Amino acid sequence: MFNPSAKFKVDRRDGKLAMAHFFVAFTALAIGGLAGLLQTLVRSGKFELPAGIGYYQILTVHGVVLGLVLTTFFIMGFQLAATSKTSGTLTNKQRIAGWAGFWLMTAGTVLAAVMILLNEATVLYTFYAPLQAHALYYIGLTLVIVGSWIDGAAIIMKYAEWRRKNPGQPSPLLTFMSLVNTMMWIVATIGVASTVLFQLLPWSLGFVETVNIGVSRTLFWYFGHPLVYFWLLPAYMAWYVVIPKVIGGKIFSDSLARMSFILFLLFSIPVGFHHQLMEPGIDPAWKFLQVILTFLVVIPSLMTAFSLFATFESFGRSKGATGLFGWVKKLPWGDARFTVPFIGMVAFIPAGAGGIVNASHQMNQVVHNTIWVTGHFHLTVATSVVLTFFGVSYWLIPHLTGRTLTKAMNKLGIIQAVIWAIGMTFMSGAMHAAGLLGAPRRSSYSEYGGAAQAAEWIPYQVAQAIGGSILFIGIILMLYIFINLAFFAPKGEQEFPVGEAADEAEKAPMVFENWKLWLGITVVLILFAYTIPFIDLIQNAPPGAKGYKLW
Repeated sequence: MFNPSAKFKVDRRDGKLAMAHFFVAFTALAIGGLAGLLQTLVRSGKFELPAGIGYYQILTVHGVVLGLVLTTFFIMGFQLAATSKTSGTLTNKQRIAGWAGFWLMTAGTVLAAVMILLNEATVLYTFYAPLQAHALYYIGLTLVIVGSWIDGAAIIMKYAEWRRKNPGQPSPLLTFMSLVNTMMWIVATIGVASTVLFQLLPWSLGFVETVNIGVSRTLFWYFGHPLVYFWLLPAYMAWYVVIPKVIGGKIFSDSLARMSFILFLLFSIPVGFHHQLMEPGIDPAWKFLQVILTFLVVIPSLMTAFSLFATFESFGRSKGATGLFGWVKKLPWGDARFTVPFIGMVAFIPAGAGGIVNASHQMNQVVHNTIWVTGHFHLTVATSVVLTFFGVSYWLIPHLTGRTLTKAMNKLGIIQAVIWAIGMTFMSGAMHAAGLLGAPRRSSYSEYGGAAQAAEWIPYQVAQAIGGSILFIGIILMLYIFINLAFFAPKGEQEFPVGEAADEAEKAPMVFENWKLWLGITVVLILFAYTIPFIDLIQNAPPGAKGYKLW
């Protein structure tokens, strides 16, 4: 039987496929990071964009390139590497699927990016109708989604192959997690693919004159919320499986990890209405139902927190730690592979609390469409997730390129994470505070005709620019580390850390591998949460909206 803890490298051919994804991801980090810096400077009122570039143009670049391109490419590369490591080298057929998906995603990314840069698609990250982009932008998005499905097919095929060869055995944990996240992504992206293909693309080509905005937004948020968990679950993969090995401990519970991932699959998709709590056309009872389902997602998050800190404490106690927090001193704080993702974990505490506020019907009315929401997802995605991705890069990039993480790069990695945390504290903290004062999101700098309330927001916008500038220094450092680990670090063997379950942990039950059951429940929950309100949105639709181009 295949031993997932066997000490072998990811095959060089699989490594090249994963690295191709990472090159696009870190290119996106550079472009999107620069756009983010310019945004915060404009919002401070102290800077104007040169050469006729519009604020909303760089806002679109920042959101699309970091929120969709960086994350999707990094996650697919990480999951392909993790599957190859734990379930064995990809077959030629699986690798060809990975490359086909990669090139299709890259072509779509370039097409969408060109349209944004030509100012033909300044429709922001959410591309809400009735803002209308050029048809090539929507075609580009479609290629990215279809490419990601083909990319994900390589993971599904490898999992199926492993199960055929190992009947009655639970699959390797990292492969199982990669599969769950891929399944969730495929089910979720059906929503955004539908609105783009059947509504926005024909509308932008002039085949139809108007679009049903309620349906379009509902299909977007059917995708938009599980997208957050698509970002988050690879970070959880690193927290659950990699970090215990890095610190020298054991996974607290293999079964608990699998159960939390299954719960994310079930409860992350039928909750999109909590992004639409203030929108007309949706019955409040259905909004209420999806708010309840949203709060169920808190359960696997709390399970994860419990499991992680149980792992840390049991490791510390095995090293002789005593007292309530004595184990904290035993953790390897000088190791960037641990410390950088740990900072991300800590950031997830206020990030999760903010998410509960956003999903609560009454509290949402206070913060809806304010920059509080922007602050929230800069804590979740741009801190918890991105810092974990950086922490993964410190061992995965050298592992794939046949190099090693040097002491200098390790130290620089920790410095980078501290700079990132300081910058984000300034920027996200100021966004949360300004949001509570009513400062809107998605808006360029304005004094709103000298209004007293707007004057209250400006100091916070200056603080956001300070935070954004510090974050940009962090991005430059990260790009330097990435280039070093990919091309210049000393040749050698860098471990791909895969944790093992604690000796006393029970064997994972095979029910977790029953995909007919889990996907069946997922489909039932989606149909229950969406069918009736969706019919309402179509039957009781107001007149459709014509396209607007406000730039």
